[in-house]
Amino acid sequence: MTAPFGARLDDVVVRFGRQRRVTSDGGTYREDASTALDGASLTIRPGTITGVLGRNGAGKTTMLSLLAAYRRPTAGTLAVGAGDDPAAWEDPWENPWVTSNVQLVSEGGGVQDDEKLRETLKYYADLRPFWDADTAERLLETFEISTRKKPNALSRGKRSAVGAVLGLASRAPLTIFDEVYLGMDAPTRYAFYDEILADYAAHPRTILLSSHLVEEVERLFEDVVVLDRGRVLLAESAEEMAARGFSLTGPTTAVDRLAGDRKILHRQQLGGTVQVTLEGAPDDGTRAAAREAGVEVGHLPLQDLFVRLTDPAARAGHPDGAGR
Repeated sequence: MTAPFGARLDDVVVRFGRQRRVTSDGGTYREDASTALDGASLTIRPGTITGVLGRNGAGKTTMLSLLAAYRRPTAGTLAVGAGDDPAAWEDPWENPWVTSNVQLVSEGGGVQDDEKLRETLKYYADLRPFWDADTAERLLETFEISTRKKPNALSRGKRSAVGAVLGLASRAPLTIFDEVYLGMDAPTRYAFYDEILADYAAHPRTILLSSHLVEEVERLFEDVVVLDRGRVLLAESAEEMAARGFSLTGPTTAVDRLAGDRKILHRQQLGGTVQVTLEGAPDDGTRAAAREAGVEVGHLPLQDLFVRLTDPAARAGHPDGAGR
């Protein structure tokens, strides 16, 4: 099997051209181009599970579609390939070797709507060189999906589960799941997460996982990319991101004294008790002083930290992440 793929974006811009819009009275006007990615730069390490996070409209789907060669950037460069040397990676656009080894599964599931599911499976078996039919069959049984049905006969959750099957069974060196969980119930989602970990351990590859259910999937992440308004806010290991913030909870005077001049990402007060979310990690001196003052030092879940870092009120002065 080909080694896990890495990917790199350098100052990538994606703009969508002007469009003609119709007004309520039947008139028309031209709408200016919108920018989906605005100078995005980052490196995806080969052989990792990387979480791709961002608020709605941050540019996640656009970035992932670039890696799968579904579109080209307006400006900047990107490269995808095997090995640890980014200089050896290649532009994926109209590159059969790259595109045959990259599997992107989005909300729609990547199925052929007018054919029974077994025809979709045959299509991917021909398209993906490392396709594993046994894995596909087992997962279809796990998710209780019949290949005799057409996609329009499936619920939204079952259709999403088909996408999960296609991504996992592809064994592609770069496998991308773009919010593929939509419509799945909780048991199906957790079964999907467990299957990702099990298959990743048995057959190492690079997996990108975009999700708004951060609390559910953060246990999978080795690396994290956070996009904000088309830019890369950060691209680092999950461990490094976890050290970007902590909370202090206790009497207002004591908490304010301990916070000092640290950047406050969020503040919540109830009576004489306050909780603040601070940027950075607490040192031993802060922890000791907090114990003496009766202030609790808290660890921030990845989801809370993501929400605080992308809060419009917390954006001012935060440096753009440049990636690895």
